[in-house]
Order: sequence, then C-alpha cells, then structure tokens
Amino acid sequence: MHTPGTHDNDNDNRGVLSKLVTRASSINRALDEIGDKWCLLILQEGFWGVSAFNELMHATGASRGVLSNRLKWLQSVGCLSRERGAAGQVRYHLTDKSLDLYQCALMALQWERHHGRDRGAEDVVLRHRGCGSEFIPRVRCGACDGEIGAWDVDYAPGPGATHDEREKKTRRRSSVPLGRVSGRRHYLGLINIVGDRWTANLIALCFHGLTRFEQFHRELPVATNILADRLRLLLAQDILVREPYQVRPPRHDYRLSARGEALFPWFLTLLHWGDRWCDARGAGPPLRLTHRSCGEPLVAQVTCGACGEVLRAREVEFRASPAQR
Repeated sequence: MHTPGTHDNDNDNRGVLSKLVTRASSINRALDEIGDKWCLLILQEGFWGVSAFNELMHATGASRGVLSNRLKWLQSVGCLSRERGAAGQVRYHLTDKSLDLYQCALMALQWERHHGRDRGAEDVVLRHRGCGSEFIPRVRCGACDGEIGAWDVDYAPGPGATHDEREKKTRRRSSVPLGRVSGRRHYLGLINIVGDRWTANLIALCFHGLTRFEQFHRELPVATNILADRLRLLLAQDILVREPYQVRPPRHDYRLSARGEALFPWFLTLLHWGDRWCDARGAGPPLRLTHRSCGEPLVAQVTCGACGEVLRAREVEFRASPAQR
C-alpha cells in the first residue's frame, strides 16, 4: 500500500518510498489521503452519481491502471466502498467519510464560479431541498453566524500539535493537463492548483502569514528546486503575487492574490474534515481556531444562502446545462 504521490503519472509503480517529517496538520493529513488530482476527480464524479469503473474512466479521463490504483487507495482510506450488484457489475460508492467532504465540494464549486478560468461551474444550479430555493453556499461561523474572512482567524497549538511521519513517493509530473482529459469541468481549475502536495501546502502556509522562500523551506521538507518550481506555478496561476523586499541579492515576499485568498473557504472546510477523519492517533486537532469577530472557537459551517440552514449531502439538488450533464 502506498500514498498517492506528489506527481501524477500513468506509470504508478515508479518512484521511491521514503519518509518525511512535518508539523502535525489536519490539512496535510487530508491532502495525503485525497489530495491527489485523480482522487479529487474520482470523488467529484462520485458526488455526481458516477460509480461504475468504465463510467469513471470515461468521466475522469484516467487510464485503466491509474483509475484502478486510485480506487484501491480510496477504498483503503475509507472514502469508497466496493459493491457488486445483482447483474455482476462492480460499483464504487461514497462512504460517510467521503460524503462529509460535501461542504468542501460546495466551496470548490463556489470558487470555480467566481475565480475559475473554465466557465463550466457557471452552468451548475443548486437547489436546497429543505427550503426549495436555488441558493449560493455561504461559509459561516457556527458561533456567531458571521462571515469568515481569510484574515479573521487566529491560530494556536491544539492538543494534537505534534509531528507527523508521512510517506513520500516521488513521481514525474503528468504530461497531460487534467483539463484535456476530463469530461466534467466544474472543479478542474481548483484541482489543477491544489492536486499536488506542495502547491497545496504552500497556499495553506500563506494563510498562516508565511511569505518568504526560507520560511516555506523550513516548514516543507522539499528540495529547493521543487519549492521554486511550485512558487513559479502559483505565480503563473495568479494564486500568488511576488513583491521585492531586498535588492542585493534579490529577495521577494510571496503573498496571496485575491484569487488565492478566495481559496480560504475550501482550505477551512478541508481542515475541519481532516480534524474529524484523519486523526489516526486520536490526539485531537493540531490547531485551535478562533474567530476574531466574536472571539469564539471557530467551527465553519456551509449554509444555504436562501434560508441559512447548514447544508448536508443529499439535501441539495444539482442541475447542469445539457452540455455539462
């Protein structure tokens, strides 16, 4: 058994397993389980009701070997169950664990609507069965019901603030962008940005106020050339902006752009999911979050913009344009 690696490649048996030690983080744990690009695509299709192997292969554009590998992995971490129907066809179903990613999926869709460069997400209409209204999902503080801004949160060590020993598997970068192989395009912009361990980790560190190359390198056990490559990628994607703070030798701060800051609700809901489902030792959350506006411990809730109720899987109907169905 292996962890989906830093890069995607059809040759999934290539690579060298080793260990890396990082500060305990629910986001890191969550990304180690489901943050691979193909895993995110499979889970996306699961929320759309696609469950048969051939259907998933067609919908995601994954090769048979890659899809088989990721399906086995998602079963091993409890995010998919495998069932054989009366006609003998095998189907893969979302479990309670992966269904709990629903609020994270809604935040991904919302980011794509406003900040994605592919317009597929604009064609999706959401209707809340509870109130019968079409709605926009909102992320709210569970204590005060106020909105949660990216810089309106304080972080402090939690009971699980230790260190994690994580598997590392290095693969060559995929030569085929997901946008060219996947049929459904609702989350592809976000998946292509966060579906890599190091890019996602860099964005998360920016939300904690880190801005400099040496700060990132202290937190991430990654080669400097890989770190520089991921920073260039995030600059090219307009997730980060670069500002000089020293001329000789040249040094820069890397800060989140407006497009990058808008990823905060997705990371926040992913952190809560990691707290609930990825604490194998039962030590508790590595971080305590406080909402500055009300001073209370922060538990983010994704709510219906029409009635204010917390949204759950199976309580929302998705409707896409004919071209996106």
